[in-house]
Amino acid sequence: MVDPDYYTGKVCIVTGANSGIGYAISEELLKRGAIVYMAGRNRDKVAAAAEQLRAHGDRVRPLVMDVTKQEDVQRGIEGTAAEAGRLDLLFNNAGVGGTIPFEAATLDDWKTIIDTNIWSVVYGVHAAVPIMLKQGSGHVVNTSSIAGIIPPPFQALYSLTKYGVTGLTECLKYEYADKGLYFSTVCPANIATPIFNKSIDGQAHGELRIPDDAYPADRAASLILDRVAEHKGIIVVPEEPYTDLWKGYILGVPEVEERLVQMARERREAFEKGGSYF
Repeated sequence: MVDPDYYTGKVCIVTGANSGIGYAISEELLKRGAIVYMAGRNRDKVAAAAEQLRAHGDRVRPLVMDVTKQEDVQRGIEGTAAEAGRLDLLFNNAGVGGTIPFEAATLDDWKTIIDTNIWSVVYGVHAAVPIMLKQGSGHVVNTSSIAGIIPPPFQALYSLTKYGVTGLTECLKYEYADKGLYFSTVCPANIATPIFNKSIDGQAHGELRIPDDAYPADRAASLILDRVAEHKGIIVVPEEPYTDLWKGYILGVPEVEERLVQMARERREAFEKGGSYF
């Protein structure tokens, strides 16, 4: 049973808060009584997103911060902690997708996705951990992906970054277990968010549309916050059927192996025809 007051008064930063999972998490945190700094690099978009949640009063606060720039992240996180007096939770959520054949990817594609999906998390953790250690408490929640625990074909670039986020977060979970700090990895499957319209190079590699089976973002946020409050390490969203799929992949279950091979065939065919991957 999740403590209904767990988030009350807690100071939180959420990156990528303009839309998608980041916005949904921000809204759910506010509903649960938290103080939320909604971070994004575009001042107008951050202000607009915060304004939509203005019913929560001064507990919603816009934070302009480009997560691909170390100085911005350092300044934003340290400034928030100084203003609020502490930092209880950091949600490193900003990221871009990447479903593209390996042979079609350029080195610029690799750099873009690594800078956004890996370095942004490193910058966030690097800035937040000293603050939390000094407090003797804190929780870092890094958004990985189902592609950070299961390797989907045609997502080599994306999966590389998300496996990196999962590995980093899991290592830190154990490294700081005796220091009062918690680390969680959120591994979303298909969630109904604009990430499906965010290609890594601005070009269309097939028709990237929101899948028909996508899980609602508000339900995802609620599940994520419940599991974070339980201090769970890896949080798969939605839990079913993806938890069983993950376990099947780890154990080498033949049906899961064949499913991934078949996915590769279908995506290759779709790419060659210029159609949808989903």
